[in-house]
Amino acid sequence: MSAFPEELRVPLVSGAEVADAPARRPLRSSEVVFTGHVWDVVREEVELPGDDGAGGTVVRDVQRHPGAVTVLALDGGDNVLLIKQYRHPVRRELWELPAGLLDVAGEPPLRAAQRELAEEADLVAADWAVVVDWFNSPGGSSEANRIYLARGLSAVPQEQRHTREDEERDLVPVRVPLAEAVRAVLEGRLRNPGTVIGVLAVHAAQAAGFATLHPADEPWPEGLLRR
Repeated sequence: MSAFPEELRVPLVSGAEVADAPARRPLRSSEVVFTGHVWDVVREEVELPGDDGAGGTVVRDVQRHPGAVTVLALDGGDNVLLIKQYRHPVRRELWELPAGLLDVAGEPPLRAAQRELAEEADLVAADWAVVVDWFNSPGGSSEANRIYLARGLSAVPQEQRHTREDEERDLVPVRVPLAEAVRAVLEGRLRNPGTVIGVLAVHAAQAAGFATLHPADEPWPEGLLRR
């Protein structure tokens, strides 16, 4: 195996030294150019660092997103709950994990995840943990997403079940062995980002004896705040 080209002088650092960090750049201007049903688009002119004389400004259109939560429900046989849902922007039916927006004022992320699992899968869980936090499309959107692992599953009583509407009316739930879901991701058969990240992250967490999980009520991290 060839070495990394030495003339590029890319430093080698420990993985412990690598971590995303909040950062702010001065704004010259900011205006809402589109107001949507769920999110807005903001056009912002932002200053770039200029210590080397190469600074300046750039204009970016940013989807101002409320944030979202995703739930990987894992049963006692290591099967993952997936639901098939039509997604109009990509003109496909995608196999997804239960998920939803943080669009209820004052609702904590954990409560939102519990609500989405009940509404989309008719399930409640006794055991919750945070798997991973991620940005969905940081080049153009402020969307932050948190994936939870839900275990100790039981059914929502029939009389308390949510009436699904719009695209959710035709949700198709299935259980898939986690190992087979991993294979489906790596073979390119599953493309929803929450599914890809959730399945691979939970698979890695399982390999570590779930020692990498975080408390379910862990605060929403700085830099992943809803805007």
